[in-house]
Amino acid sequence: MRSIIFDLDGTLADTSGDLLKAANACFRDMGVGDMLGAADAGTALCGGRAMLSLGLERMGQVPDPDLLDRYYPYLLEAYEAEIDTHSVFYPGALDAVAALCAADFKVAVCTNKPEYLARKLLTNMGALDLFGALIGADTLTVRKPDPEPLREAARRAGGDPAHCLMVGDTITDHSTARAAGVPSVLVTFGPNGAEMAALAPDALLHDFGELPAIAARLLA
Repeated sequence: MRSIIFDLDGTLADTSGDLLKAANACFRDMGVGDMLGAADAGTALCGGRAMLSLGLERMGQVPDPDLLDRYYPYLLEAYEAEIDTHSVFYPGALDAVAALCAADFKVAVCTNKPEYLARKLLTNMGALDLFGALIGADTLTVRKPDPEPLREAARRAGGDPAHCLMVGDTITDHSTARAAGVPSVLVTFGPNGAEMAALAPDALLHDFGELPAIAARLLA
């Protein structure tokens, strides 16, 4: 069975606003004001430690691993408390998921967000039940770009890991697909969209309405 495996942040949904807010809560706790803004959406979608590191650099500090480790749980708590205040699905994302299901594709999410946070976000946004499986950063003992989370997402959704593709927005997603030996489709509408063509994915996705046709072609 063919399956489509989606990244979450920056692919299905723009979650940058809530992520940046959580990071800024950390900087306020450090005694400074907000260090990140909307222009840092691309960094937000690279994860909590990337945001903390950028903010610390702007404070004139070298990102200390111990400091990052201390504030990362604080960031997660702040994020969980207001996980879907500003987050929105990209236009057409859920319609594309529905169209893929109607065309007998299995669909799943494979993200490097902790599973409990990904599950809460999708639940709060009313979309968890649309996906046959959800694999987070801590679901297995490895995370993307290791190929096993992608393969396990396909398995749990009822698909064939050898007959799936990865839809994502970063080099991590592209590398995951390559490691698994399956096609990668990278979106161009996220904060880092202009950089996707240089990665030479199997397809670029400019609009979610294009995805069913792309999936049918790549998994023919």
